[in-house]
Amino acid sequence: MEIETTIIGAGLIGLAVAAEISEESEDVFVLEKNPKFGQETSSRNSEVIHAGIYYPPNSLKAKLCVEGNQRLYELCQAHQIPHRKCGKLIVATNDEEAAQLDSILTQARANGVDDIQPISRKQINQLEPAVKAVAALYSPSTGIIDTHRLMAYLESKAKNNGANLVYKTQVERVSRCDGGAYAVHIVNPDGQRFSYTTRYLINCGGLEADHIAAALGIDIVANQYEQHFWKGEYFSVRGKAHVVNRLVYPVPLPNNVGLGVHATIDLNGQIRLGPNAKYLPERNYDYTVDQAEQKAFFESAHRFLPFIQYEDLSPAMAGIRPKLQRPGDAVRDFIIHEESDKGFPGVVNLVGMESPGLTSCIAIARYVKRLLTN
Repeated sequence: MEIETTIIGAGLIGLAVAAEISEESEDVFVLEKNPKFGQETSSRNSEVIHAGIYYPPNSLKAKLCVEGNQRLYELCQAHQIPHRKCGKLIVATNDEEAAQLDSILTQARANGVDDIQPISRKQINQLEPAVKAVAALYSPSTGIIDTHRLMAYLESKAKNNGANLVYKTQVERVSRCDGGAYAVHIVNPDGQRFSYTTRYLINCGGLEADHIAAALGIDIVANQYEQHFWKGEYFSVRGKAHVVNRLVYPVPLPNNVGLGVHATIDLNGQIRLGPNAKYLPERNYDYTVDQAEQKAFFESAHRFLPFIQYEDLSPAMAGIRPKLQRPGDAVRDFIIHEESDKGFPGVVNLVGMESPGLTSCIAIARYVKRLLTN
């Protein structure tokens, strides 16, 4: 069997790519190892629509986030996907943190985030009386979204376009064929091995994207495609619904390892704290939440959310981010690369697809399509 396009991975980005590519091609297959879409990073995150504030200017993260922010809101409005443009405060609790807000503001504006603005303690009190801070940046275009409903829409769109989504199917390896096609070797749900050929291969493999690239024959160490797992834990806050109406973030951690333990709200107004950033050197799929982290979460959040009490916190969930950084490494950009220069024309690898992957998903899909058609 020979098909035109294979997409590996039915997470949020894989689904967005499938929905985009299948608009012009009915011969699209999406392979996913899990029983349903979005079972890993896509369903274990803060569900935030980011504005594009923190990323290095001219990086893919910055450009695709700013574009994706607008496109995602437009999509949500057009197709009744639950979301809210609630806004976000980046707060400083002392003068040292306040001094860092200027550089964040400069970077955000360099990225094209034109609506972000500094606000005073008085203005903070007017917007969020329960928040304690000496200064803040206000980002009105940050929001929240029902990620499951977004993925369900993208899956439905891809299927309606004629794409085939094949779940519980593991990709073992990919090999180059004569004539420019690729043989995809899979294990189906019954444990049987099967192979077919594809003209285009788009690797949206998430946590295993680097291993899929390696299985194709790409040296992931030499090309700096090697991913590193970072776990982020979350704690829910009981009994404090609607006390804040916006997201509240501290000044971010160095090298964008994480954005610090911040407060997000869901579409029902419930508050959740997190994530932290724990390096998992063994790349184990560890989704446990360490109860012992409650003290650190409380102390971090209580600085700017004094209404939270220790006993309000309870473990919620954990997610894993596929970062291109080890501890101490400088910030890295997305890798979204068509591999003709490595001898693999028609292959696009998407590696290190962490935040702001959710916000950028529609823009990423269009970017991938351009890579294959230009």
